Amino acid sequence: MCHVSNVTGVINDVKRVAKTAHDYGALVLVDAAQSVPHFPVDVKDLDVDFLAFSGHKMLGPTGIGALYGKGKILEEMGSFHGGGSMIKEVVFNTISKRCLICLNDLPWKFEAGTPNICGGVGLMAAVKYLNDVGMENVKEHEKILTEYALRRMKECEKVEIYGPKDASLKCGILPFGVEGLSSHDVALFLDGYGIMIRSGFHCAQPLHEKLRLKSSARASFYIYNSREEIDRLAEVLKEIE
Repeated sequence: MCHVSNVTGVINDVKRVAKTAHDYGALVLVDAAQSVPHFPVDVKDLDVDFLAFSGHKMLGPTGIGALYGKGKILEEMGSFHGGGSMIKEVVFNTISKRCLICLNDLPWKFEAGTPNICGGVGLMAAVKYLNDVGMENVKEHEKILTEYALRRMKECEKVEIYGPKDASLKCGILPFGVEGLSSHDVALFLDGYGIMIRSGFHCAQPLHEKLRLKSSARASFYIYNSREEIDRLAEVLKEIE
């Protein structure tokens, strides 16, 4: 399951779901690409079995991310790749005429071949930067911007905001639609003013169908965004009308 919906920005109660899943003997894998960059995440408190996130959503490079897994589960798992670093020892058995392979310790037993060294260095730099900023500060900044954006967007008569209107229930993601226009038309119009948003299904077509939406435009906020940029977005959206 996702920790935060990349469509509506809703923060799901992962801890509650994990407890229920574990009561029935199920494992829990969390997509935290939209949560780890935006607020403090404690895997031990959530008690999830696996949690993954990507670097490009947290000021890091593309093509790199991280997968957390509980040590006990990872120890029991077999390897799914073959290559250097993941093997501790190879011994030739003269009786069976076979090579016996001893897998390396965690996490190396899953790291086959040459890793993405440059990506790892870049991701670590992003992690250190965000830690210096403070994830609580990141969370508070986004909340302020989201609350402000919700107020400003209400001034746009033909704009409909999708999802919850309570900033405490969501991250800095604001999905919306403009009456009479497709999300792609809205994105192209805003692009003409130097405003970048995303349009379409956001890799979540079933959710759009569940919400009875053909698509959605999505404004996203992070630590580098400001109220002035939200003011600009609102004023340009009024021009569409």
